[in-house]
Amino acid sequence: METDHAAAGLLGLDTTGLLAFFATLPAPSIEEMDGEYPARLLAQPNLVASVTGRGAVSNPLAPWLCKAFRPVDGRTGRGYNTFRQFGRVRQRYAMHTLIAPSRYDGRPAYTLVYRAYASMCGAINMVDEVRRAAPGVYLGIGTWGFTARQRRIPLPFLLTGPVGAYRGDIGTARRGFTPGPRELPGPKEAAR
Repeated sequence: METDHAAAGLLGLDTTGLLAFFATLPAPSIEEMDGEYPARLLAQPNLVASVTGRGAVSNPLAPWLCKAFRPVDGRTGRGYNTFRQFGRVRQRYAMHTLIAPSRYDGRPAYTLVYRAYASMCGAINMVDEVRRAAPGVYLGIGTWGFTARQRRIPLPFLLTGPVGAYRGDIGTARRGFTPGPRELPGPKEAAR
């Protein structure tokens, strides 16, 4: 019941309220984030973000179902997104996960770095930050873009669960990739 109440509370907030709430939350540990978590977009900051976000994840031919994670060691993990494509469940957009300073407040966040793997999400510099709102309820703030200004636009989403097991690693790792200031800017970029 607490999970449903916490998730419903996030659905009622605008982007400003979601960011303010995000700043109060703790980061889940690498070990905590293990399995598949149903996902949905929350209030977006503007009409363009709403239209592009809904187009990307609410496409009736390939709706977004979940994000999934597994710990690799005590400091890092892996993950993917799942979509239903023409009736089949498919994993896409591999990610590297770690605990890193948030671009919004510098405090720890469970961070998803897509650029670690070759994919469209990696090509557009997508990075998500996740914090625990309640047991089994996680508030995420996604970003993407080619400039620091684009990467400051917060794109909130909700994760609940886990509801299932991690299905297996996907993706081709970028050789020698190490997250840098583009992926992990800390609060300096957000302040600009």
